[in-house]
Amino acid sequence: MLRLCSLLVLLALMPSAGAAAALEGPARVIDGDTLEIEGVRVRLFGIDAPERNQTCGERDLLWSCGEWATERLELLLGGGQVRCTGAERDRYGRLLATCEVDGQDVGARMVRSGAALAYRRYSMRYVGEEGRAQAEGTGVWSGPMQRPEDYRHGPPAPPPPGECAIKGNVSKNGRIYHLPGQADYDRTVISGPEERWFCSAREAESAGFRPARR
Repeated sequence: MLRLCSLLVLLALMPSAGAAAALEGPARVIDGDTLEIEGVRVRLFGIDAPERNQTCGERDLLWSCGEWATERLELLLGGGQVRCTGAERDRYGRLLATCEVDGQDVGARMVRSGAALAYRRYSMRYVGEEGRAQAEGTGVWSGPMQRPEDYRHGPPAPPPPGECAIKGNVSKNGRIYHLPGQADYDRTVISGPEERWFCSAREAESAGFRPARR
C-alpha cells in the first residue's frame, strides 16, 4: 500500500503530455526565429524570419536580409537571460515557444522591427506588429521580399502533362493528396523533394499519402 501511494504521488508530480515547458537562461541564436537554451532548440512561435541565406530587395540591389534578421535577434537578446514557454514541438523536435527578455515579447519585437513576418498559418498574434512595420517600410518591408515560407519551398513544380493532376503535399498534418475540385486544391503548391504529382489516388496512397478531407 505504501509503495502504491508513493507511485501515485510521483505520477502526480510528473508533467502531463502537452503541459507547458519553461526554459530560462542565456540563448545562442541559430537564425532569425530559432535559438537554443541549455541544449534545447526553440522555434519562436508565431513568427517567420528570412532564412540565413535569403536576400531581399531589387535584383540589382540585393541585401542579406536573412543574416540581418539573425543579427537583429542577437541584438534583442543581448546575451542576457531569456525565458521561453511552450507546450508543443515541431516536426524537427524544436520547442515552439513564446520568449521574453526583460518582460518584452521577443517575437513581437522581431516582427515590429521588420526582421520577421507574422506566421499566419499558425497564429494571428503578431499581425498588428506586421501591419505597422509594413506601413513604415521597416526592415524586410523596405523593398521587394519573398516570404520565408515560399523561399524554403523553392519555385513551384510545373504541372505535369496529361491526367496526372493530383497534388501530393507534405505539411505538419502529414502526407496528404488533394484531388481537383477539393477545397484546398487551388492553393496547394507542389514544391520540395518530397512533394509530387500523381496520376491516381491509388498511386498517391501507395507512396504513403492519405486523402485530404473534402
